[in-house]
Amino acid sequence: MPFVIVSGLSGSGKSTVLRTLEDAGFFITDNLPPELWGAMDDLVRARGLRRVAVSTDARTRDFLAALEPSYVRLSRRREDLHVLFLEADAQVLLKRYNLSRREHPLGDTLMVDFAKERELLAPLRAMADTVIDTTSLTAKELSERVLKMFRLEHDFTLRILSFGFKHAPPRDADLVVDVRSLPNPYYDPVLREKSGLQPDVAAYVFRDAASETFYAEVRDFVRMSAERAKSTGRHGYTVAVGCTGGQHRSVAVAARLASDLIDLNVDVIDHRDIKEAEYA
Repeated sequence: MPFVIVSGLSGSGKSTVLRTLEDAGFFITDNLPPELWGAMDDLVRARGLRRVAVSTDARTRDFLAALEPSYVRLSRRREDLHVLFLEADAQVLLKRYNLSRREHPLGDTLMVDFAKERELLAPLRAMADTVIDTTSLTAKELSERVLKMFRLEHDFTLRILSFGFKHAPPRDADLVVDVRSLPNPYYDPVLREKSGLQPDVAAYVFRDAASETFYAEVRDFVRMSAERAKSTGRHGYTVAVGCTGGQHRSVAVAARLASDLIDLNVDVIDHRDIKEAEYA
């Protein structure tokens, strides 16, 4: 049940670290004065939260006088307390600020602000268990280092759903696959009222070599797309498979994809239109 205090220079990557920890299941509180660390610990214990991270930096400068006693009290209560401090070369921080057009919290000229901030946060840096210089790190590299540091897994989920185009494609899909070129079981009276989850319907959809070839190409493209999303640091990727009504072909393909791509941690499949589809 780690309690992590994240601090560091403005522009050094604190937001990246907090997002990484949040995605890994941490409860996050940004810009928390040291005097409230103990109260936060009481709160998360009462709620049964196992992973907690707070940030304290130059924005809380009016409260940093309580830094040392607050740290001592919390460290006596938490054997798993960890302080992570981020820093970077001033020229790199300047470049990052110029790109983001943000105002520095100390409000002077940037190079003067960086020097003042280093001095202001020196006590926090001295308390740190780990100091990371992000000068030469990308956001992705920093995120990966933090995950390794706390032995966290970068969870990735491939979400697959089926739908009918006549009911409109879902808006939140990363990739929409059109399978209307596959054989349509709707035209078989025996299969019309069934769904693509039933073996005889699926067999009809994949009944010939051309259909199998088409499916194999779809499967390989979905895998490649999902793996590329995962490699960029994404935690999830949604694929929507569509046919005309959303009951036969799209359902059969989505179900088969879930089976074939199980190594990508496939989420619960949603067959959106399977109960209400109307067919042309």
